[in-house]
Amino acid sequence: MDVTRIAAIVAALASGAFGRAASADPPAPRCAAQVVSYAPGTGTGAAYRNPLAALGPPTQFTGAGIEPGPVTPFRPAFMPGEIVSIGRGGSLVVTFEQPVLNDARNPFGIDLIVYGNAFCADAEYPSGVASGTFSEGGTIELSSDGVAWIAVPEAEADGGLPTLGYSDVEPYATEPGLAPTDPARPVDPALTPVSLEGLPWEALVAAYDGAAGGTGIDLAPLGLQSARFVRITVAADAAFVPEVDAIVAVRAPAQAADLDGDGAVNGRDLGILLGVWGACASCAADMNGDGMVDGLDLGAMLGAWS
Repeated sequence: MDVTRIAAIVAALASGAFGRAASADPPAPRCAAQVVSYAPGTGTGAAYRNPLAALGPPTQFTGAGIEPGPVTPFRPAFMPGEIVSIGRGGSLVVTFEQPVLNDARNPFGIDLIVYGNAFCADAEYPSGVASGTFSEGGTIELSSDGVAWIAVPEAEADGGLPTLGYSDVEPYATEPGLAPTDPARPVDPALTPVSLEGLPWEALVAAYDGAAGGTGIDLAPLGLQSARFVRITVAADAAFVPEVDAIVAVRAPAQAADLDGDGAVNGRDLGILLGVWGACASCAADMNGDGMVDGLDLGAMLGAWS
């Protein structure tokens, strides 16, 4: 990047073109953005045939006006507008604005997460001791072009790990928590619905480790370098009718220069760096660890500019 562009960036920053220098909120997850097609199939309730419910992040708080509370493995999303049902013989196809990439840097190699409304029975109600996970299936297929499809073996759209909306609530709380989980962060795949059996609430929350649950998918074993389309189908003779809440791309680990964690190195990061210019112990902007935020760190940032 030449001096002229650096000057232009700094001038734009000074004028407020990049907004506030730092953001207190974590970046929003990148979710499926558009419904390509939806065939409801049979066995769905009329109130759950809105495919737009599968767009955006997974539900964190459910039951407004009926039985309100945070979504936990013991209380899944259940309201119309939060989930869409895919009946027997039905299908749902959604697409991302930009492809989901196969990225080995992602936690556990997982690239994509599908959220349904699976839930656990409570062996010691209301303490929250997991006792069996109820899921309803749904075959997941991926495609880079919407024409050639590859099925994800042993993965269920309405299966995997039940959704956890917050890390600081009780299993049947009635108010939102202050520590939302990250739906773009996968749970360790060693944690399975079977391994949840017998876990008390505190241990269950700890096992999620700040993630929201769902069915994690690694593109590498499928031979895919990227996927933009997701199709969920249900057999005509399926025993259950699955629901889908959200489909989310895993957030790649931020590089050192991405100070706000939004996946890009841009004016917002530059604003953060300039805001702590000078001596700064343990600052994220001190990328070379010399105790100073200075020209060396600025050079590293500009070299990673995206």
